[in-house]
Amino acid sequence: MKGHAMYDFESHIVDIPDYPEPGVVFKDITPLFGNPEALKAMVDALAEHFADMGITKVVGPEARGFMVGVPVAVALGAGFVPARKPGKLPRKTVSESYELEYGTDSIEIHADAISSKDTVLILDDLVATGGTVEATGKLVRDMGAKLVGYGCILELAFLNPRKKLTPSNEDIELFSLVTVD
Repeated sequence: MKGHAMYDFESHIVDIPDYPEPGVVFKDITPLFGNPEALKAMVDALAEHFADMGITKVVGPEARGFMVGVPVAVALGAGFVPARKPGKLPRKTVSESYELEYGTDSIEIHADAISSKDTVLILDDLVATGGTVEATGKLVRDMGAKLVGYGCILELAFLNPRKKLTPSNEDIELFSLVTVD
C-alpha cells in the first residue's frame, strides 16, 4: 500500500484475511473513522486536494460514501447529495445501472439534486473496479453538471479502476489517499 505523503492513513486500515470469503483480504477502514486525528487528516487531505475546483456538490454512494462525502462537503463549503440503491429516495429520481461481478445493480439520485450550474466531486471510501462511482459519474454528467473528479480513501489499483474512470479525452481525475497495488 502507498499512502498520502502527509499522513500515515495505512496504520488505521486493518487487513482482515479471508473475509467475506476465503482468499479475499478485506480492508477495514472503520479504525480510521474511529480515530479523531486520522478522521480529520482524511477530511483535510481530500478537501485540500479538491479545494480550488469550485465544487458546489459532493456526491457519495451509500453507505460509506456518505461517511466520506459529508464532512468533505462541509470542509469545501459544498452541498452533499446521496446516491442510493433503488427505492430508497422519496422523491423523483434519476437512475443508472452498472455491472457487478455477478449481475447488475443501479444507483439513484434525486432528480432535482444536481443541475447544470453544479461542479461535482464524487467521493467514496474505496474504489475497486470503479463500477459504482462510474455509474454515479454518468448520472452526474447526464444531469448536466460538470464532473471534476473522484476521490477515495483506498484505491485497489490492481483492479485498474483508473482505466474506466479517467479517460484520456476528459479532464477527470481519481485521487486516493492509499493505493493498493
